[in-house]
This record gives sequence, C-alpha cells and structure tokens, in this order.
Amino acid sequence: MHWRTRTCQRLSYLQADATGISNEEKVDVRQKYAAGEVGKDALQDMECRAYHAPGTCTFYGTANTNQLVFEAMGLMLPGSAFIHPNTDLRTALTDYASVKIASMTAGTENFRPLSEVVTEKSLINGVIALLASGGSTNHTIHMLAVARAAGILLTWQDISDLSEVVPLLARVYPNGPADMNAFQDAGGVPALLKRLDESNLLHRDVKPAFGDFEGQMSLPALQDGKVVWTAVEGSLNAEVIAAAGEVFQSTGGTRVIKGNLGTAVVKVSAVKEDQRIIEAPAVVFTCQHAVEAAYKRGELNKDCIVVVTHNGPAANGMPELHKLMPILGNIQKAGFKVALVTDGRLSGASGKIPSAIHLSPEDCVAERLVWFAMATC
Repeated sequence: MHWRTRTCQRLSYLQADATGISNEEKVDVRQKYAAGEVGKDALQDMECRAYHAPGTCTFYGTANTNQLVFEAMGLMLPGSAFIHPNTDLRTALTDYASVKIASMTAGTENFRPLSEVVTEKSLINGVIALLASGGSTNHTIHMLAVARAAGILLTWQDISDLSEVVPLLARVYPNGPADMNAFQDAGGVPALLKRLDESNLLHRDVKPAFGDFEGQMSLPALQDGKVVWTAVEGSLNAEVIAAAGEVFQSTGGTRVIKGNLGTAVVKVSAVKEDQRIIEAPAVVFTCQHAVEAAYKRGELNKDCIVVVTHNGPAANGMPELHKLMPILGNIQKAGFKVALVTDGRLSGASGKIPSAIHLSPEDCVAERLVWFAMATC
C-alpha cells in the first residue's frame, strides 16, 4: 500500500529518513507542475516526501529562521535549535531546560527575568545572525514586533544599515544547496556565532536565558545519559558555514529599498549578480491566482516585472504567495528578465527571483502601482 494513504505508515516512513529529497528536486517538480509538465500526483508525492520527519522542514524559511534567531538571542539552550524531535538528545534537552527554568523563577537565587535577556544588544545579535545566515524576510516584521514588545524601537533602516557591514556566512537553501541538517552538522548556530564573534560583530555583554555568552558557542551531546556541552572550534563544513576569515558575500542577505512606490524588503542572498537589476514592462495583478491564470494562458512569456497588489495585512491578511515562485522561476529559466513587486510576502521563499516585498505604506501602494504599470507598459 502506498504510504501516503495511511497516517501511521507515513509517520514511520518519515522518521526513517532524516533529510528527505533535495531542495533542487522540490523546486524542479514545483516548476514542472506550474508549467503543466507533471500532474497533481507527482506534486503531492514530492511534497509528502519533502516533509521528511516531525518538526520543521529542511528549507531555510521562516520556521527555521525563528529557531536560529532566537538561539542567537540567547533564548534557547546552546546548539539546540535543530536537534531532531524524537531523539534521545532532544528529550534530554527538554528535560534539562524544564529543570533549569523551574530553578530560575521569581523568588529563587537564580532568577533571570526575560527583561534581562531580551535587551537592545541581544536583539541586535539576533538581527546580525539573521543577516549573516540569509534568513527569512518575514523577520523584518517579526523582529520589529519582538523589539516593540520589549519596549525597543527597531526599524527597517536599522536592519538595512547592519546589512551593509554584516557578511553572508551561511549557504543554506535557498542561498545554497545545503539543507538545515547540513547546517547543524557544520556546527549549527554555535559555529555561526563563533564565526561572527571572531569578526567582532556580536555584543558579548549579554545575558542569555541559560549560562553566559561564551556558552552560546558550544554544542550539546549525551554522555552517560546526561547533556554535556563542548565549545565549538568553528565551522565543520566550510561550504555551509564560512571558515574563519572567509565570507560568501561581503554584505548581508537582506536589503531595504526605497522609491516612489514606497519602501520594500529584498532578499538578495540567493539572487545572482546578473539578476539584481531588472528593467522590463510591469504587469499588474491583484492576487497570485490571477498571475497563475495569466501564465497558463501564455501571457507572461516575456521580460516583465510582475506586480501583485492588495496582498498586504490590511487588504487580506498578507498570505504567503507561494504560487508565484515556481511561475517566476519558469519565466527566468526560459531566459526572460523577471522580478516581483508586491505588498505581500514570500518569507524565505523568494529565492533566486529579485523580489521587492512587504511594500508599504499599504494604503497607497495599490494606487501607485497601477499608475506605475500604466506609465511603463
């Protein structure tokens, strides 16, 4: 019986494989489906095999970026972000954290309130790790919200300024072929922090939830049934996490851009140099489904800047525009110049397509974009 038809069989299958299929294969099938070259059965089979095990996917999108950034901020046990569920080490880490947290509550001598952990400096350490790893653009929103909740003012311009001086130090899909398991095998967050610390790019005078700053650069393991931490010496795979003194790109993975339409965020870490400046006529839509329909009619087989309006938080809650990337990827693969402008979002999925997303202020974006399209077509 095909494993997809029975939940219990599917779970057993997924736990047997820690990585699943490659990210390149996922993209290939999605683009072929968008082009009508494979059917829904092939797409569903690929998607089911892509979710390889309980926990998050191996793609470096929003979920995995959350884990990386919060560990960098000192809000998790060192080296724990990407330890697999249903393993002895994950269980031991959970038990360890539970006991530690219980011993740090108000009224105990180990009391460590959150206000001492989440500070301006720990927040900036998280932003720096975000930029150095080429993480999800959703965090240009998330980090601002975390900061506000802590009474700290963080802006897009702050993130953009930091991106000018923080190099890209990780190559994880969509920034490279490796997945999050490979990132963890290369030393994970502790190795990334070690590399950043060597370049004097982190605040050292912070107070993590557990231990101290030096302890954040250590990896956990089980020894006689107990969790022990060993200081990481650096990257264990220089193709995934840059070796000492090396960088994959001299600046960070995220840019804030401004123009007559407003302000937007661009994830540049996976965009090739020759694709970073696109001049082409604009084609305007109000949803990703309209883009899909136009593509199937053959109307997008040309140089174009796809503009998608009315997809911000006020218009419709700012959904993930997942349908766009396979379509735009096919247009680019066919040899055409293509880019995206939208008030919507694509998180870590914008990949190789130059995409100006989160465009704001939202209330006047739609009107300006329609004018822009009429002026350029």
